[in-house]
Amino acid sequence: MGNALFIIWRESAEAMLVVGILYAWLRKHPDVKRGMRYLWAGVGAGLALALALAAVMLGIARTLSDQGLEYFQTAMMLIAAGLIVQMVFWMRRHGRTFKRELEHNMQKNASAANWWGLLLVVALAVGRESAETVVFLYGLGTQYASVWSFIGILVLGLGAALATFWVLQQGGRIVSWRTFFRVSEILLLLLAGALLVGAVEKLISFDLLPSLVDTLWDTSAVLDDGSRVGSLFAAFTGYRAHPSLLVLLVLAAYWAGVVGMLRRVSR
Repeated sequence: MGNALFIIWRESAEAMLVVGILYAWLRKHPDVKRGMRYLWAGVGAGLALALALAAVMLGIARTLSDQGLEYFQTAMMLIAAGLIVQMVFWMRRHGRTFKRELEHNMQKNASAANWWGLLLVVALAVGRESAETVVFLYGLGTQYASVWSFIGILVLGLGAALATFWVLQQGGRIVSWRTFFRVSEILLLLLAGALLVGAVEKLISFDLLPSLVDTLWDTSAVLDDGSRVGSLFAAFTGYRAHPSLLVLLVLAAYWAGVVGMLRRVSR
């Protein structure tokens, strides 16, 4: 469940950044008390949106047959991988103007005394992060974890996010937000590749895709993906000790596309 812990930590830290920016802006506003009420109401609405999405997904899953559930899980793995890549590149494009755009939306609504519009901005910002987290966690298969195991992961993830947020708010003396996003985006892209590999393997097992060659090599003597360390590494990178040719081709195509898009965005 290390990948689930990482997702909760990263997405929670980003949500805290959004709330922190808006909180700091409202502290300078003349009608700070009223603004704060709408800020926290927006945070609650965003979290409620994520819980509603989780309930809908679990409700759909309960109505499916065993085979239908397998297909649904595979689809969610592909959607989660796509969302992770989209999120990384969205932050690459908007990271430098993210704070300014949020504050501009807040200023526009506050100037027009449109506090409900402010609540909507907050709800959408927090809801986006929370809803993405729900999709990512479902794609990772955390719905099969026990309740206490999931609660433990959630508490650890939120605690780590709070600690990270405090460190990053120290003005970059320890580590900067830029470093945080750069390191976490690499881990996110690795995780998206691992989800893609898992989905392709499921499609092969459904006989919807050919494996081409079942086993290209065997590196289990070096690192067995069934061991504790190997399984954690595999969950984050898509590593397989006995990879099929199709899985290898898909992973190579994924990284070629990601690297190409990163270069394009950087230019």
